[in-house]
Amino acid sequence: MKRQKVLVQCIVNGEEVAEYVDPRESLLDMLRNHLGLTSVKKGCEVGECGACTVIIDGETIDSCIYLAVWAEGKNIRTLEGLEKDGQITRIQEAFIEEGAVQCGFCTPGFIMSATVLLEQGKELTRDEIRKKMSGNLCRCTGYQNIVNAVDKVIHENAESSRKE
Repeated sequence: MKRQKVLVQCIVNGEEVAEYVDPRESLLDMLRNHLGLTSVKKGCEVGECGACTVIIDGETIDSCIYLAVWAEGKNIRTLEGLEKDGQITRIQEAFIEEGAVQCGFCTPGFIMSATVLLEQGKELTRDEIRKKMSGNLCRCTGYQNIVNAVDKVIHENAESSRKE
């Protein structure tokens, strides 16, 4: 017996999307397999590693445990949607500058989590950054350079806010 496909309409990286999906399909699979957004990585598939992190309506979500049908009417951002006019974001630059990228598999998830932190506009301590980024795992970097990159941009943003 073949399952009936369900239409999911949402906004992905600023564009309206309408996709027919199996009702059991994860958002991760819809983004990768239907839309070709390969920055969303398939890691653990149980919501533990953060490699599949996307931003849905301003919150970070593990897309591997989020059903595609739940995305109906939602605004979803992936790493591909952060680029503006061919330019990467400041947090992406900081990851490069601080050597926070090694194999790169976890990097998109970390950058999406960091993006939400930066959009909240709060000054955070290094310990607070570590706690807020704890939903993302990395096997290569030891985390120090990732925290350095996030901390750097938080302090740059705070400094520019004080000057305004």
